[in-house]
Amino acid sequence: MPVKELEMQTPWKTDTQVLVQSKLSRQERTDLGKRAFDVLVSLLAMIIASPIMLIVAILIKLEDPRGPVFFGQVRVGKDGYPFRMFKFRSMVTDAEERLEQLLEKNEMIGAMFKMKEDPRVTRIGRWIRKTSIDELPQLWNVFRGQMSMVGPRPSLPREVLQYSDRDFQRLTVTPGCTGLWQVSGRNRLSFHEMIELDLQYIRHQSLWLDCRIIWRTVWQIVRPKGAY
Repeated sequence: MPVKELEMQTPWKTDTQVLVQSKLSRQERTDLGKRAFDVLVSLLAMIIASPIMLIVAILIKLEDPRGPVFFGQVRVGKDGYPFRMFKFRSMVTDAEERLEQLLEKNEMIGAMFKMKEDPRVTRIGRWIRKTSIDELPQLWNVFRGQMSMVGPRPSLPREVLQYSDRDFQRLTVTPGCTGLWQVSGRNRLSFHEMIELDLQYIRHQSLWLDCRIIWRTVWQIVRPKGAY
């Protein structure tokens, strides 16, 4: 019998191939289940939240008739692919241009900018940010497959440039609207604590865990803490 044919019939190779295929199929089933869950939940949430979204859009226009209702910003998604993430506009229209003047007042340690009394935030913006209503348009990103309902928050390109090798692990999964960081303290936590929570989620992710995080997120919206 030719050597190549003998190698192809060795039991350990066959068993290994079966094991790899089994693991791949399990991961594929998990990913498929998570995607189906995201489509269903995001579509249902958009329908339920549509009256609130309409009211918020009107209030934003009343405060600043010339400014846009939505704010689109480039974020880094799974495997480093960029996409445009949408939110209700909660800041003045020239907020990005004014950021450079505020970087020295950053209240977060690490590659993320947060400022509790950010002067760029509008009046309606303070309310929708505190209740996380400004993030409702991201349900459209979820429906399109650019984001998931649960996962690490999508980072800005300038933040990713400051990532360590460990931080880059966040980019191995689809970013989410909510996650362990949001339901575990949010802005009260440091950047490094956020990274640890994200990596913990990646190691233990499941649909059951996603459901628990979504439920806790709803409770956070009802009783907001650490959001600004």
